[in-house]
Amino acid sequence: MGRIEEDIERALRTRPVPSSTRARLRFLLAAHQGSTRRVAAVLGVSQRTVQRWVTKKSGARRPPGPPQVRAIEEAVLARWQPQIRARRRAQAEAEGFVFHTRARFGFAAPAGSSDDPRVRWITQYLPGEVARELFAARDAGAGEQQQTVILARALGHAYFREWGRRAHGLHIAFSDVEFADFSIG
Repeated sequence: MGRIEEDIERALRTRPVPSSTRARLRFLLAAHQGSTRRVAAVLGVSQRTVQRWVTKKSGARRPPGPPQVRAIEEAVLARWQPQIRARRRAQAEAEGFVFHTRARFGFAAPAGSSDDPRVRWITQYLPGEVARELFAARDAGAGEQQQTVILARALGHAYFREWGRRAHGLHIAFSDVEFADFSIG
């Protein structure tokens, strides 16, 4: 998962995801009505392994390894606040969102203008069409580069060309994203 996709996911949530592996396992158990068998099936491990991870006896407890920690994290992220995520996605697609970023911007412009790429802080409202395009690309499995192109095109139109009122024909280069944040609603 790329930086932009992580930031989109963060914007869709209203509460932080449990940070510790133990808290994530408790969440998965609660989501599956306490069934270690169902949690084991989701994570691709044995039921006994899940029981060892969640036991209260300190001598019997064994922490999951790095591959299992990643599987637990992915399972939690897939199940965390599904209704709220759907509602906030619909809101972003209908009303748009505010995009905050610090990245390197450059552009191809007519002779005599300053087109050298430089780091800029930009906070810009982007309409719902951009949100729909980003979500459609993400759902289709688009990578970080394609999502960056979508955002560069949208920022070029909204910020640099002021919604088509100036700088016609300006092509934006958006790279080296240091910071990106999406505000919905």
